Amino acid sequence: MRRYETTYVLRPNLGESQFTEIIDRTNDIIKNDGGAIIFLDRWGVKKLAYEIRKENHGYYIHFDFAAPATTVQEMERIFRLDDRVLRFLTIKLVDSIDQEKIESEIELAAATAAAKLEDTEISTETEETVTEAKEAEVDDVAEKAEAEVEDAAGEEITEKVVAEVADTTGEEITEKVETEVEDMAGDENSAPAADEVVSDNDVPAKEKE
Repeated sequence: MRRYETTYVLRPNLGESQFTEIIDRTNDIIKNDGGAIIFLDRWGVKKLAYEIRKENHGYYIHFDFAAPATTVQEMERIFRLDDRVLRFLTIKLVDSIDQEKIESEIELAAATAAAKLEDTEISTETEETVTEAKEAEVDDVAEKAEAEVEDAAGEEITEKVVAEVADTTGEEITEKVETEVEDMAGDENSAPAADEVVSDNDVPAKEKE
């Protein structure tokens, strides 16, 4: 058997069920001829370099496998007959590969995929942690700003109350002083004038006796 890698492109609007159907059918062609899938990677929807059959995007599948040359010919024949397949390309990697090498390559591919998945999960967790930290920081800043606004508002209210109390006290003192002044002025107006005081010299002699 030989080792190959094939990339094929499907119409992007087929849906998950048809993507899986075509992938399974292609894998079965290889397995039924005694071949083996070493690894398979769904690249997903990507923009095409140029328009193909009125499509500007395609769903990409890439896989590495071991199979006889006749199997590759059958696989490509099916690709040509299926209108859902926009393009395909197969490259021969090695002229001969034994079963032991196939199994080791499958194990290596599985380990690589697992490590990649773990890195992705760690990266996702890190991003989530960073996002949570930023959100917490924003919340702290918002709470601090809100507290400062409340403190400032409280100080303004306190200053206003103190000013109002001071103004009220000042008005009361002013009114009290004005009242006292008016009272004093009234007392002065009610006292007899100096020229109205009766002197003993003005009393007639008969009254003196």
